[in-house]
Amino acid sequence: MTMRFLLAAILSLPVHAEDVVRLGNLKFAHYGAVSHMKEVCPKYGVRLEERMFAKGVDIIPGILAGEIDLAASAVDASIAGRAGGAPIFVVAGFARGGARIVGRGVTTVAGLKGKKVGTARGGAQEILLYAELAKAQLTWSEKGGKDVQIVFLAYADLNQTLAAGQIDAMCNSEPQSTQAIAKGFGTEIIKPYDTPIGEPVRALVMTEKLYANRDLALRVMKCFVEATREFLREPARAEKYVREKMFKGQLSAQEYQDAMSNAAFTYDITEAHVQTTADLMVKYGVGKLPAAQKASQFVKLDLLAEAKTLLGVK
Repeated sequence: MTMRFLLAAILSLPVHAEDVVRLGNLKFAHYGAVSHMKEVCPKYGVRLEERMFAKGVDIIPGILAGEIDLAASAVDASIAGRAGGAPIFVVAGFARGGARIVGRGVTTVAGLKGKKVGTARGGAQEILLYAELAKAQLTWSEKGGKDVQIVFLAYADLNQTLAAGQIDAMCNSEPQSTQAIAKGFGTEIIKPYDTPIGEPVRALVMTEKLYANRDLALRVMKCFVEATREFLREPARAEKYVREKMFKGQLSAQEYQDAMSNAAFTYDITEAHVQTTADLMVKYGVGKLPAAQKASQFVKLDLLAEAKTLLGVK
């Protein structure tokens, strides 16, 4: 009888089934901690299913189709997605920096006059490039007829196009910009952080549906905070993960270190940074927004604050 009661008691205990959360991510060095979440999340009863995309705006259709719950993205892609009807909230920042303008035979932003400059549409690099061109009082257009002709390319194509001399410069992410310098076909023009945007912060975004499931959303956020804390505390572990698991050995130790000298893992983002980005998107025509989004309506940092408190992270 005692065994029967014991078995009944065990069976009556609540079983916390593993919840599936679908992550959209990008293959960049400073996106590594977000990718690492899938190794930490089982501890919190979550199975994170990661899907890689070419650029942040490509994740939006997946969110709209109900196929993605969580995404790593540039702030401008998040803003454009929200404006386009994607039900998302910015819930954390996961990386800062990570961009560089690199050229062939060009040493200053002013020297880009009359040149072709490549960038990826819808990424942090696009708006950072425009902010630098505006600061240098240069005009730009994709169609020509301005000081600078913009050439939109996929991230993966920017380096080879610059190497082939088909563009004169590019604004690219890390480690691709570092690799261009290391391989000798590009030189740094500027790290584009001296405009009103400052150093860009990449955003972790969560669907409204996931955010509304408070228990699951908080467990996901604790997973993010713990994964990021591990990478911040153990740089060698972060390097090993990014080089071996994300880049499958295609990124050298020196390239990783050079890339991360221009980027950093973080937890935080501010409503003010998101608002400044939204305002400049409207000013420069990025994402074709009719008006600036109100950051206060879709930046929700309460989960992050709670997760950091629970894990003792300042």
